[in-house]
Amino acid sequence: MKRKAYPSDVTDEEWSLVAPYLTLMREDAPQREYPLREVFNALRWIVRTGAPWRMLPHDFPPWEVVYAKTQRWLKAGVFQALVHDLRALLRTLEGREPDPSAVVLDSRTLPATPESGHRAGYDGAKRRRGSKVHMAVDTLGHLLALVVTPADVGDREEVGRLAREVQEATGERVEVAFVDQGYTGERAAEAARRGLVLLPRRWVVERSFAWLTRFRRLVRDYERLPETVAGLHFLAFAMLLLKRFVDLLGKVINML
Repeated sequence: MKRKAYPSDVTDEEWSLVAPYLTLMREDAPQREYPLREVFNALRWIVRTGAPWRMLPHDFPPWEVVYAKTQRWLKAGVFQALVHDLRALLRTLEGREPDPSAVVLDSRTLPATPESGHRAGYDGAKRRRGSKVHMAVDTLGHLLALVVTPADVGDREEVGRLAREVQEATGERVEVAFVDQGYTGERAAEAARRGLVLLPRRWVVERSFAWLTRFRRLVRDYERLPETVAGLHFLAFAMLLLKRFVDLLGKVINML
């Protein structure tokens, strides 16, 4: 019996693009008990709705199967790879270079939950206990790099690590990073010396944070590990960019 469709389900066009990234099994591995597409749809449902793993609807594969496969995908970095390739394709379709020369940096604080409270910090500016997500996007708002820390870690302290992640993701192409006042000062500039010049501007990344609010799993820190928080952010962007690429490709095809 075929299950009912959910709004979060991957489309046929999207699946044709994402499936090669998710296939981690060797050719001689035993046959899967559950279709890979259904496992991916279950993960998409979790991230969209924010529900606990054990509340996954019964018409999906068992939550233990989905959770185990998710951890394998996150450890393998498949969503980072997917976002990297989709970002390059979208930039090319818009007549830009595949890798950007400018980025936008900012952070947001996710309130802690009982699952993440053991590693939470207190953000005095936001008056909130939780985790801080330091993020770099290109000038189109597409995710490049992301670092998760306790909320009491300042933006200046992480700009160096974020700069290294950015240059690694772009092949050392980035020259300018647009930031807010949280990244100003000699120490921040020194930490970002890997070819970056810090300039004031940040509305692009604020829009990217707004896109992420569509994914209820990411409005609070529900994860035990910071690596899971980071990986699910890449998954969310992969979902956004998949839809954007399929829509844009369809428009291009119709124009031919």
